[in-house]
Amino acid sequence: MRSGGATPWRELPVEVGADELATWRPAIRQPVAVTGGTGFVGSHVVGALIEAGMRPRLLVRDPARLAQGHGAATEVVRGDLDSAEALATFVTGCGTVIHLAGLVRAESAARFDRANRAGTERLVAALAARAPAARFVQVSSLAAVGPSREPAGSAPEDEPHPVSAYGRSKLAGEAAARRHGGPWVILRPPAVYGPRDIDVLHFFRLAARGVVPVPSGERWVTVAYVADVARAALAAAAGRADRRVLHLGEPDPVTMTALVRALAASGGVRARVVGVPGALVRCLGLGGDLLQALGMRRIAMTSDKARELLARHWSARTAASMAALGLAGCVPLAAGAAATWSWYRRHGWV
Repeated sequence: MRSGGATPWRELPVEVGADELATWRPAIRQPVAVTGGTGFVGSHVVGALIEAGMRPRLLVRDPARLAQGHGAATEVVRGDLDSAEALATFVTGCGTVIHLAGLVRAESAARFDRANRAGTERLVAALAARAPAARFVQVSSLAAVGPSREPAGSAPEDEPHPVSAYGRSKLAGEAAARRHGGPWVILRPPAVYGPRDIDVLHFFRLAARGVVPVPSGERWVTVAYVADVARAALAAAAGRADRRVLHLGEPDPVTMTALVRALAASGGVRARVVGVPGALVRCLGLGGDLLQALGMRRIAMTSDKARELLARHWSARTAASMAALGLAGCVPLAAGAAATWSWYRRHGWV
């Protein structure tokens, strides 16, 4: 199934290449400030900026969480999105801000809102005071627009209808980003996988054990390898689009069953897909809510996550968005999954 027509897509390598970096670097306004640089996607974006010969400025609570080598190659501002003083230091004089920070797990809608909406509002307010002309790239989420009613997926211009507290908070963060007075771009990646990820890791571990449970019923999904999200962030930072919301990910949605089978095959394992009734998924979500209430923070399954899993199609129309960014290809699932298996195995994660 094609998500956006007959655009010819090239298979890109699993690492952002030197030629790509050389193309984007001259157009990226410096200094470049990055939030969320210790996170999964953020660490890859920071690594690409360093490879391009830049010294990004990072807003970081704990510098010890930076990927190896990133501390010495970056300018670190200690603090978070709650600190007006840290934000002022972070954005003063910057030419570009790439905003990746946010919560993907929280025990309440209020915590999601505080991080993903209010945090973005504070960042945009700091920009208005200290760097009003800076280019602002917000990495949001497909959860902000919500699931698609059709397998082909949602388009950026579709009316949003998020189904989770997380999605609603990301949509509210997008509204804050739109209020930035300078150039801005909002990127909505789907499920992102790749080295250092701890969320899709669960599927790799289940595949390694031979059985992967998924919600019953046919569901189509769009996925994105992390290097492609980094490519999109750098292209947006280089001014390839302005005042637009863009969808990221592979051009062809796949069914959950096909996704799991391709993932397993890329790792040289055999995995059986088992359908799980929706009622059981909801019960597991309630159990996760209870564990969170008891103080456990890193719970993968909650009621909020259950609502997302039980939605029909987490697929997106991406071809027009990727073309707007000047990206004529992506890392195919087989190559991306193989690279991810290799990294997980080297580090003892699977």
